[in-house]
Amino acid sequence: MSNFKGFTNSESFTQIPDSFFHKLLTEIDDALELKLTLFFLWRVEHIEGSFRALCETDFEEKALGLNAEEVAVGLEKAVLRGSILKSQYEANVFYFLNSPRGRAAAEAFEKGNWRESAKIMNAPVVERPNVFKLYEENIGPLTPLIADLLKDSEEMYSQEWIAEALEIAVTRNIRNWKYVEAILKRWKEKGKHQYERKDRQDAGKGSEKYTKSEFEEYL
Repeated sequence: MSNFKGFTNSESFTQIPDSFFHKLLTEIDDALELKLTLFFLWRVEHIEGSFRALCETDFEEKALGLNAEEVAVGLEKAVLRGSILKSQYEANVFYFLNSPRGRAAAEAFEKGNWRESAKIMNAPVVERPNVFKLYEENIGPLTPLIADLLKDSEEMYSQEWIAEALEIAVTRNIRNWKYVEAILKRWKEKGKHQYERKDRQDAGKGSEKYTKSEFEEYL
């Protein structure tokens, strides 16, 4: 094993999705899959141009320290897990990141629409704060217990739902995660359409809807 001399101030850095550390890192137990996934995240991040996808030959054997067969095995495992998407049109096969934008681009490519796929991949990213940041900004400092509760909520509810429920709590000046969780559970059980945003904008109606009966134990 050679000694690593350390990182430098002049090199660039790669963005890694938080879900890689929250979920994938605990589940991936194969070194080939881990190498291929990390290499894919790095390589796609540094692609110049609008078509942000890789073909199998882009997974450089020398850079990965793997042979062609090992690359194929690791890539197949990443595709089976769902972290990477495989899309084929005629004899052309490309791999996309399993993200909203990546899924749309992979679908467009599979239909033979290369130009539309590139257009989707080149669209500006809409930054959305994660659930931990939303909690700290709207309720308070994180504790280990709250962090575990937030992770569980991320698996059950969309980030949009969590953000809206937090907005309701802040609007009512009820900065309590149990209250937010009660709203999310009610939306899931009864249907979110019963609690549309337009109702919350009506102060009288919104106040009664979110402060009586099912939520009063959290006030």
